[in-house]
Amino acid sequence: MSAAETTVPNPPSIAGEQYARRRRADHFRRLLVVGLTLLAVLGVAFFLTWDLPSAWKFALKLRVSTVAGLVIVGVAIGASTVVFQTITANKILTPALMGFDSLYLLIQTVIVYWLGSMFFSTVPSAAMFLVNTVTMVGFSLLLFGTVFAGGRTSIDLLLLIGIVTGVFFRSLSALLQRMLDPGEYQVLQDVFFATFSVVDKKLLPWAGLVTVVCVGIFLYRRRQLDVLLLGRDTAVSLGVNHRREVITALVLCSVLVSVSTSLVGPVTFFGLLVANLAYLLVRSDRHGWTIPVASALGVVFLVVGQWVLGRLFSFDTSLSVIIEFAGGLLFLYLLLSKKGLGR
Repeated sequence: MSAAETTVPNPPSIAGEQYARRRRADHFRRLLVVGLTLLAVLGVAFFLTWDLPSAWKFALKLRVSTVAGLVIVGVAIGASTVVFQTITANKILTPALMGFDSLYLLIQTVIVYWLGSMFFSTVPSAAMFLVNTVTMVGFSLLLFGTVFAGGRTSIDLLLLIGIVTGVFFRSLSALLQRMLDPGEYQVLQDVFFATFSVVDKKLLPWAGLVTVVCVGIFLYRRRQLDVLLLGRDTAVSLGVNHRREVITALVLCSVLVSVSTSLVGPVTFFGLLVANLAYLLVRSDRHGWTIPVASALGVVFLVVGQWVLGRLFSFDTSLSVIIEFAGGLLFLYLLLSKKGLGR
């Protein structure tokens, strides 16, 4: 037997196989992002043009305002939830645990209690949007400044204080609501749930600008966010200023949640749905993939859900109620199965 016949072929390089596998996975994720983005665009186009009445110009203006609000909220909640779960290293938490929803309800309750329900119809919507957003962002900055004072970076303490303050805000809201006139309380109930069908078009440019800036910063600093997934000690050893990155990400998350809540109302579990589905599809925690996928899924779910709600259910129920129900079930599943605890 010749030497050529007895030569054993060189085994393929393990590093080369891993590199090729990673290339194939990234190619799939790139196609996923493009596909979901196209699906979101098609969903928006379908929502705008489906069954237009004879007075199509008026109807189209209303639909443009509605769909723009849906896009802003979907992107803001999807991106902020992914980043918030990175900071807390837990996939069953949402920024709502910081007490934003409870504070929003308290603000509306205090306004009705002191100024009456007629105040909502007299004050400009831009002023209410500014009051809600500034108050919630100011509360988050005060909370972060208190918890992170003296060089501390305790996420667990931050979550605990956020949960306690949320319970306090809800208790105070319930106390004031019991002292309201029944007619005033009926008006107040309209703001307890998110409303996607009626969005003030005057608020959309500002809300959209803030959302684009915050999500753009997330994507620009996606590598620093990826390092945060490795834990504080590893991130510090790799040269990342862990405290600065955490505080910056938390402030941006609070801005996004405040804007979306001020625009349409409180939505607690929607981010939980889109973020966990994004992890399932992407099969990676890299923010260059998870943030775009979660944002695109948020837009698709809201646009398609609003269309189905109008065409099949004739708006007999609210989209936020369906979202909270589905999100609550997912939350219980992740909690009981312990799949969302840690990474």
